Amino acid sequence: MRHLIDIIDLSVEEIDELIATAEDIIANPAKYAEVCHGKKLATLFFEPSTRTRLSFEAAMLDLGGRTLGFSDASTSSASKGETVGDTVQVVSGYADIIAMRHPKEGAPYAATQVSSIPVINAGDGGHNHPTQTLTDLLTIHREFGHLDNLTIGFCGDLKFGRTVHSLVTALCRYENIKFIFISPPELKIPDYLKENVLDAQGKDYVEVESMEDAMPQLDILYMTRVQKERFFNEADYLRLRDTYILDPEKLAAAKPEMRVLHPLPRVNEITVDVDKDPRACYFRQAANGKFVRMALIMKLLEVHA
Repeated sequence: MRHLIDIIDLSVEEIDELIATAEDIIANPAKYAEVCHGKKLATLFFEPSTRTRLSFEAAMLDLGGRTLGFSDASTSSASKGETVGDTVQVVSGYADIIAMRHPKEGAPYAATQVSSIPVINAGDGGHNHPTQTLTDLLTIHREFGHLDNLTIGFCGDLKFGRTVHSLVTALCRYENIKFIFISPPELKIPDYLKENVLDAQGKDYVEVESMEDAMPQLDILYMTRVQKERFFNEADYLRLRDTYILDPEKLAAAKPEMRVLHPLPRVNEITVDVDKDPRACYFRQAANGKFVRMALIMKLLEVHA
């Protein structure tokens, strides 16, 4: 039985296989319409979500399966003091696979220690978000046709952004990737990620504070929102939330083939005027999430079309 808690749980070959399966699902949806008939996905979301939860549920429904679960800890027995371990052990008797989001880092891993069915980490605090990373990789592959030889700028909250941490870790396994990290000093990429991943693998990266200076070099601009829920001090959040705002004027300096990604939700870090630009692909990115989660559910349940 396999779980997916961290993107490094998957080899590069497995990531490429999942992307290929997702591409085939997009091309041939009818082929996959009943592969999970009789199977149930439990979505245990102890933290609010729109795209991740609904895309998991849509993925299972499009595979012919069914879903159950909760979308807020307050509607579960967690509000009565039930532990994550007890919740997972109970739900293991009701479903075939679990997708779990939790505000505390490490909670999905703890769930794997007691679960009798596969567990997918759907985001744990500021730590990891492997299925968003698979969504990002599928999007990059669909937009560029490859996952190597790219310069990628990550902009905004790089300290708490679990999507950034997961995607950087994944992309370090591909050839000739250059990273440009754009953030204020307070939201810089964590030292552990620089030391244990980037430096350890000899990757090319720079840290800057100016989006405008970096823009002409980029193949991909990965925007992130400053996350109010990760701050202990509201004054710090209010001071930093408007540091970077992408608008058509800033985008004018970018390459014609550059692509803008964002894991969503956005607040005001990308103006709505950018949505009309063909380089903006964050809504295509959100749609891709369903297809790669379909591929992952199939892999962990060991079912085939």
